[in-house]
Amino acid sequence: LDLSNCSLHSVPPGLAEATTAIILDLTENPLTTLPDGSFLGFIHLQSLAVPLPLECPGGSDAWQDVTVDRSSRLCQGQRNPCNSSVELAWPCPENSVCAPDGPGSIQCLCDSPFHGYKCLREGTFPMLLFGGILGTATVSLSLLLWGTQRRKAKTP
Repeated sequence: LDLSNCSLHSVPPGLAEATTAIILDLTENPLTTLPDGSFLGFIHLQSLAVPLPLECPGGSDAWQDVTVDRSSRLCQGQRNPCNSSVELAWPCPENSVCAPDGPGSIQCLCDSPFHGYKCLREGTFPMLLFGGILGTATVSLSLLLWGTQRRKAKTP
């Protein structure tokens, strides 16, 4: 994806939809910062060129090779932060596994059959119970309102 020399002052909001990009060029743009989370989900990104004043997203440790030339910084070979020997600041909770989520970012995915906050709930969502209670409440309230409001309806 070549976005070089497009007069971008900030990261375009539509960039979040390009998570399958492998090569991205943002050079020759008057970008001043790369907001945190700009590259969440970019797990396939292998080469990123940014203007010289900017650092590589995720820092130098998130990339295998960082090259600087006169006008740009080239970040190549995105590293998997789940495989690094560096201790993660927020390790994944029990019943979950680490998965990369872009340069220097991780996400914790719950192992089956766990779900919910910190993967603490086991099993599946009680769909039948939820549907039964919701349906009963809806029918009861509808009958109550029909019975109490029917006399106020005008007949032709």
